[in-house]
Amino acid sequence: MATVDKPFPPGTYPVVVVGSGPGALQTSYTLRSLGVEHAVISSDDRPAGMFQRFPIFQRLISWSKPYSPVERHSRAYERYDWNSLLADEPDSCGLVTDQMDGTSYFPARQEMEAGIAAFAEKTKLTIRYGCTWESTRKDGDDFVLTTSDGEYRCRIPIFAIGMAMSWVPNIPGIDEVPHYVDVKTPRDYAGKRVAIIGKRNSGFELADGLLPWARQIVLLSPRPTGVSVLTHFVASVRARYLQPYEDHVLGGGNFIVDAAIERIERTSDGWRVHAQGTTKPGPMTVEADEVIAATGFQVPMQDLRDLGVATFMQDRFPALTPMWESASVPGIHFAGTTTQGAVGLRKYGIGSSSAAVHGFRYNARIMARHIAEKHFGVTIDRPSIAPEDIVEKLLDEATLAPELWTQKSYLCRVFESRDGGFVDGDVLPLQAFVDGSGPDGTAITIETDAEGDIHPALYVRAKGSVEEHLLDSTSMHDYRDPEHRAQVKAALGPLGL
Repeated sequence: MATVDKPFPPGTYPVVVVGSGPGALQTSYTLRSLGVEHAVISSDDRPAGMFQRFPIFQRLISWSKPYSPVERHSRAYERYDWNSLLADEPDSCGLVTDQMDGTSYFPARQEMEAGIAAFAEKTKLTIRYGCTWESTRKDGDDFVLTTSDGEYRCRIPIFAIGMAMSWVPNIPGIDEVPHYVDVKTPRDYAGKRVAIIGKRNSGFELADGLLPWARQIVLLSPRPTGVSVLTHFVASVRARYLQPYEDHVLGGGNFIVDAAIERIERTSDGWRVHAQGTTKPGPMTVEADEVIAATGFQVPMQDLRDLGVATFMQDRFPALTPMWESASVPGIHFAGTTTQGAVGLRKYGIGSSSAAVHGFRYNARIMARHIAEKHFGVTIDRPSIAPEDIVEKLLDEATLAPELWTQKSYLCRVFESRDGGFVDGDVLPLQAFVDGSGPDGTAITIETDAEGDIHPALYVRAKGSVEEHLLDSTSMHDYRDPEHRAQVKAALGPLGL
């Protein structure tokens, strides 16, 4: 039962947030700033969520740059600090960067954890730790969450539960080998032949960490490896993990193989992986001393499926609306890495950045504002923009807005046409603007096209139809010039500009 010294005792709250990782913290911070009463519960004993343990080999693939082209505590600086959470108070911004020792602009896991903990402390967020969510049911218009401390009743539950739960495909024998989450220390693989099932970031992270130790590394999966700086494939490998790829290309003794795994079997002295080549067809067998399944993760949904929450991608994600609400059970929302369930428009095949803090921190803020307005009658200030200022405002956003640069083709800045001028409609999912039926207005986003060219895209909604206008790219990504002003002004013609 509940202890008297813990905050948020079991009971009824307008909103209950489950989790204490960065997604939950960003959601709670924004709800509090909007005056929405809510409880935050977590099974953990401290903040940071998955960053208490992952990544396994202790350094992130998302950057935080202490020095950048913009002022440190400005909104524009968020574009260069992918790991800190968002706050209105300058001394609560950029906290991950404050923890870094300068040896890399990719934070160590401990630095990331410390930065998140510092955010919770500086912003004085309240969390009920050691309170485990166990089950969920619907009771009239309310949801009831049963926990280890008792029952919580709310109108809106927000699950910021991460996706660090292991997922493995249906391959005979794979359940006998350790998953990424159960990997041993690199020294334990010294002098061994290691087969890694999976060639996405987690697989390459393992290979990178084992390069100094393993005698041989073979990475296997059916699809060819995509490199993030060269391809738009959503699961492409970040450049920081390319040392194993270079070793493979140079013939250093490690191999990256395109092959479908048929079965994994134990032998007298190790393991044998049976596979069929894909890009180069034919059977193959890989002998290994150790096999690791780097096959991905899933959201720990517990009983939410029984409540009717639909899933997709082999049951790994909840299917979400553009505002990160369950597509099948209205009222249930998700935050953090789980917001990948709202896939967006996927222009040029590009997915969102919602798997990482620099993407989902904005999702959390937008969702909290949406919930506050829709369900609790909160009025959010929407500044007016004079007609003569709208072109410059749009180009400022295209040049500087961190939301648009870190969530390309996924988030946009919206300005509604009203009373002969414009009203700031805030940052919203691009899909919500394009597919929605809102008032006339315009939205701008940043996108990378199929050839790798980065440019703004302007959308104009007038009389119920939406037109897209692709603006020219520039070498230095600054669009505040006469040519772009002329392009935007011409595109806004249907709005009477």
